[in-house]
Amino acid sequence: MHKGYLCIVLHGHLPYVRHPEHEDFLEEDWLYEAITETYIPLIMMFERLAADGINFKMTMSITPTLASMLTDELLQHRYIRHINKLIELAHKEVERTRWLPEFQKLAVMYLNLFTHARDLFERYHRNLVSAFRRFQDSGNLEIITCGATHGYFPLMDVAKASVKAQVKVAAANYEKNFGRKPRGIWLPECGYRPGDDEVLKESGIKYFFTDSHGILHGTPRPKYGVFAPVYCKSGVAVFARDMESSKQVWSSVEGYPGDYSYREFYRDVGFDLDYEYIKPYILPDGVRINTGIKYYRITGPNEEKQPYDPDRARQKAADHAGNFMFNREKQVEYLYDVLGRKPVIVSPYDAELYGHWWFEGPMWLEFLIRKVNFDQKAIKMITPSEYLSENPRNQVITPSMSSWGWKGYSEVWLQGTNDWVYRHLHKASWVMTSLVKSNPDVNGLKRRALNQALRELLLAQSSDWAFIMATGTHVSYAQRRTKDHILRFFKLADDIRADNIDENFLKELEYKDNIFPEIDYRVHQ
Repeated sequence: MHKGYLCIVLHGHLPYVRHPEHEDFLEEDWLYEAITETYIPLIMMFERLAADGINFKMTMSITPTLASMLTDELLQHRYIRHINKLIELAHKEVERTRWLPEFQKLAVMYLNLFTHARDLFERYHRNLVSAFRRFQDSGNLEIITCGATHGYFPLMDVAKASVKAQVKVAAANYEKNFGRKPRGIWLPECGYRPGDDEVLKESGIKYFFTDSHGILHGTPRPKYGVFAPVYCKSGVAVFARDMESSKQVWSSVEGYPGDYSYREFYRDVGFDLDYEYIKPYILPDGVRINTGIKYYRITGPNEEKQPYDPDRARQKAADHAGNFMFNREKQVEYLYDVLGRKPVIVSPYDAELYGHWWFEGPMWLEFLIRKVNFDQKAIKMITPSEYLSENPRNQVITPSMSSWGWKGYSEVWLQGTNDWVYRHLHKASWVMTSLVKSNPDVNGLKRRALNQALRELLLAQSSDWAFIMATGTHVSYAQRRTKDHILRFFKLADDIRADNIDENFLKELEYKDNIFPEIDYRVHQ
């Protein structure tokens, strides 16, 4: 009889980046890299497990922005163009490395990887959302939603209508893509402020996640710590992250991904090879970028790198999966005796850690699932919905304000580089609420303008822009996106109030920022 549960949660998210006005756009590569290196490898893993009759249980968020991009025909077409170029480059690499056997083996590996990625993408008719939905429908994968555009809720508290709109738009988008209402939600950045659960309840959401201190600092203190969910007074359940199991994986210093046998992320042929040779596969203006073909392993802390050995890395992934399982067995056995009930170990990670940042991540995860299924009896893998069904009685507390950002609160999204955005976001939110009250039920051009105004507001609220400003990467792009959406919003608001809508301007925005075609502006109230 098992003594505890393991709940693995992957947070699948990318900001909405779609630029039809440009033939090539650097930041769109974020999506293409994630498709090739994370989402397709995960789907392939699910298919292998299902083919072997393994009844695996996992939880994954697919944010509305990510789902919208994965179902967008323009981006699907551009991904095929992207992967075809990589296949072409891989063919050239197989030829170039013909006298370098340790590298040619890797070139062949990448050629196979890219070719299989394209084949799977076409097999699901270029719509990976349908692939993930297949495994939700089979009962193996529980897909949860997120805020519509990943707006950071704790800093939207003075404009609660926007928090409600983020949740309602997300729930509608989820139902459209997955054919059912969402049971759970990944709060953007795990950002929670007491009272937000009431908003979730209005949309029928049953549970969400916080970082450890969200529950540990709750009132009253949780009897079982982070090893059992709690209920808010609203009746919505909360699961908290287990730091021990999380750190073993996400830490590049102390965790598995930093092992010297694993592939080195920061050595890519896009930067290593001769410019004229690599030129067709980097940006048109000649700026070098990652291609995804990487020939070296981490090796050590110094600059010197040795060639990557996939067999060695595979064995290491198997060893690390066994180590992780052993640690969870001992953890649940100890907690079972101390708590007097079966603990649930909640292990959440960014999905892109698996495959993109940590190349061997999907391999490690597959080894872990297989080992848990065949090699032990202490742990049962479970989804949050299944846990609540099996264990409906839980303590009621009020969780504390928290996030999973640096230092656990709002510093990442509210500091010197990005604090300027909030006065504009709050003002825009209040204006949107006023527009809804003034136009409770309109049609035609004005309704289109109101719907587009809400799209622009939601896109401006994305926590990704403030995060990028804080980390210092792609700062000009994040600033431009924030300013563009805010300015577009206020232009639309002025036109609506003046009853003088510029239809050409509106059409341009509907073409560029076409997220959430089903949106109803009246949710912002």
